Amino acid sequence: MGSEGNSTRNLKGLLLIGPPLAVMVCLLLYPAGVSVLQTLQETAADGSVSWSLARYHRFFTDPYSVANYVRTVWTTVVTLVLLIAICLPIAIYLHFTRSRLAAVVQALALFPMFVPGIIVAYALIRYIGPNGLLQSLLEVVGFRSYNSPYLTPWGPVIGLVWDHMPLTLLILTAGMAKVSQEAIEAARDVGAGYVVIFHRIILPLMVDSLLVVVALNVISLFGSFVIPYMLGPASPEMMGPYMLRTFSEVRQPDFAAAQAVITFLTCSVFGILYVVMLTRKQDV
Repeated sequence: MGSEGNSTRNLKGLLLIGPPLAVMVCLLLYPAGVSVLQTLQETAADGSVSWSLARYHRFFTDPYSVANYVRTVWTTVVTLVLLIAICLPIAIYLHFTRSRLAAVVQALALFPMFVPGIIVAYALIRYIGPNGLLQSLLEVVGFRSYNSPYLTPWGPVIGLVWDHMPLTLLILTAGMAKVSQEAIEAARDVGAGYVVIFHRIILPLMVDSLLVVVALNVISLFGSFVIPYMLGPASPEMMGPYMLRTFSEVRQPDFAAAQAVITFLTCSVFGILYVVMLTRKQDV
């Protein structure tokens, strides 16, 4: 009787996940698989099809493509470091502080979550761009050597930090729930300072949350398009704008697909890290 009940529950579970799984296979996995196979096929003049890595060889031997990939990696790493450096102190402050100022800080940090990326880009152009508000304010106080980061490698970094701050802060704030006030007080009672408390108590408990922040942000940053397209330089450019330009302007969809596969393989490393983190939490 027990085995029949388990079989019924398993069947109901399969029926529940069947429709969304079918949609995912039909609309995501199958088209992605076909696209990957097409990047490995070469069609000869007589119509015969052969397998080849020519598109991937072209990507890694083309200086411009490699420069775009390196620029994407650089932007992702710098943005990620700045996100952690900015959001981790805010998360620690919000965890140990209960005041109106803390509520204001939290509201300001989470506000970008409700602003579309294209609005962020236009606002930053008007603010940090040439003859923008920031330059005008600096000139009022006598600083006239302002160099705008707009259309430089730092333009996308600024926009992406602003855009990804809410998600990063939410994850780190949730991770700070593991840090108890009692542990901090006990460490202070034995003479531990702020640096020791952070290094010996807070940081070890935040490792899982930091890994989740790294995994999710790398996947999002590496394939970002709107902000790098509007704030970044034309050359070298990040992979998102590069893939679009290859597909729509150069009209080489197969080469654009190869670029997408390379981007996917890079991000999949961090996607696997995220899945492993979730699996480990469930096992615990």
